[in-house]
Amino acid sequence: MPYIREILTVNRKALEINLDSTIYGSFAEIGGGQEVARNFFQAGGASGTIAKTISAYDKSYSDAIYCKDKSAKRYVSRERLNLMLDAEFAELTGLLQQKRTEKTRFFTFADTVSTLNYYKNNVSHGWMGVRFQLKEGGDFNQVILHVRLLENDNVLQQNTLGILGVNLLYGCYYFADRPNAFLQSLMDNLSSDRLAITMIHMSGPELAYVDNRLLGVQLVKNGMTKAIMFDRYGHVQEPDDMLYKKNILIFRGSFRPVTYVTTDMLKTSFNLFKKDEDYDKNNTLSLCEITLNNLIEADDFDERDFLDRVDLLNEMGQHVMVSNFREFYKLVSYLSQFRMIKMRLVIGLDTFKKVMDERYYSDLKGGILEALGKLFPDNVKVYLYPVWDVKLNRQLHSQDINWSEQVKYLYQHLLENRKIIDIQDAQSRFLQIFSHEVLDLLRQGKNEWENHVPSFIAKRIKSRKLFGFTE
Repeated sequence: MPYIREILTVNRKALEINLDSTIYGSFAEIGGGQEVARNFFQAGGASGTIAKTISAYDKSYSDAIYCKDKSAKRYVSRERLNLMLDAEFAELTGLLQQKRTEKTRFFTFADTVSTLNYYKNNVSHGWMGVRFQLKEGGDFNQVILHVRLLENDNVLQQNTLGILGVNLLYGCYYFADRPNAFLQSLMDNLSSDRLAITMIHMSGPELAYVDNRLLGVQLVKNGMTKAIMFDRYGHVQEPDDMLYKKNILIFRGSFRPVTYVTTDMLKTSFNLFKKDEDYDKNNTLSLCEITLNNLIEADDFDERDFLDRVDLLNEMGQHVMVSNFREFYKLVSYLSQFRMIKMRLVIGLDTFKKVMDERYYSDLKGGILEALGKLFPDNVKVYLYPVWDVKLNRQLHSQDINWSEQVKYLYQHLLENRKIIDIQDAQSRFLQIFSHEVLDLLRQGKNEWENHVPSFIAKRIKSRKLFGFTE
């Protein structure tokens, strides 16, 4: 029978932890108040769970307590959270490890949060984590997450934080062996219009089996966030940290497999970006985006297939983003909330024809005008990759398309204002390569597929037997 999880109230979860005599620890909360600890006090029996609570609001106090040997310049950051967990867990176990005679599994809960200020002009977000033992005297495990608070009221945000914190601590002790149930339990008694969990990371001896990349994709699949990001090493990253004051080059694809067209699009678009007056090689990153519908076939998510794609892209030195956006304007709107410098989208001409199709925007009151307004804010441009016309035996660029009367003047406006820029140095010999055709050849066992992918990609596909390859 399928596993059915009972959704408990916040009070019930806190009470169950309080009544478990083996769970004992401390709470350190900065920025939003002591909402999480308060739930445990209100549930009753907190003396059996809470050894200490602390709120070091003043920055000098926070530095004095948590930055004795190390520093973290930002107060709401992953670095600050780790320093808090280090200091609090060391103090807890140092003082009580030998004094607690009964069986005890120690934990430290910490968060550092910026809730909505008086003027309501700040970004409401925070870091939250738990360092905990699942076995008495055992090594610690750790779960950390980043959350964006979406409510437009400080008190509501504090309440949301309190619920999320209880869910997190409860999940650490009751769902550590079921990561999908763990993720879903984080949203118990909450909804996606109240918060978004933009990253999560699990580590430790009992959590070593967890692949954090898969965990991140499940956040997107479960509707807990719109997108998840991995750096070139395959590590889950918080988008704001990864994109902060960066120039971003975004390329959407299935990457199944990576072909010569893929590498040519990346190379030529990056060469074009280098000509930008604000280009800085140390401050520019390319981001390969995979939409969730490219990962799900027949309503099933193929975990191995996804990891294979991410591995290949990482080995090419690429950062990866997985999103639930179909329309490009939604992708741009999402990324625009982060403090980037400039954004460039690499789009093939055939795909851009669909971008300019009014039928895709019937759900918007402003139709295509609204969509294009969201697609092209001041810091965004599209790099247009050409297509090959077999009849004319040449490349087709932006000026070679005959648009309908409804959109041709909009398109001309974008061209004249250099919101759309042609990629001129694309390799014509690659333009007739299509990844789905290469995949079919590969699965049929026809060796021609190797002619359409870089040699190092072909070697990895064959050695790892990726994408259905057989000898």
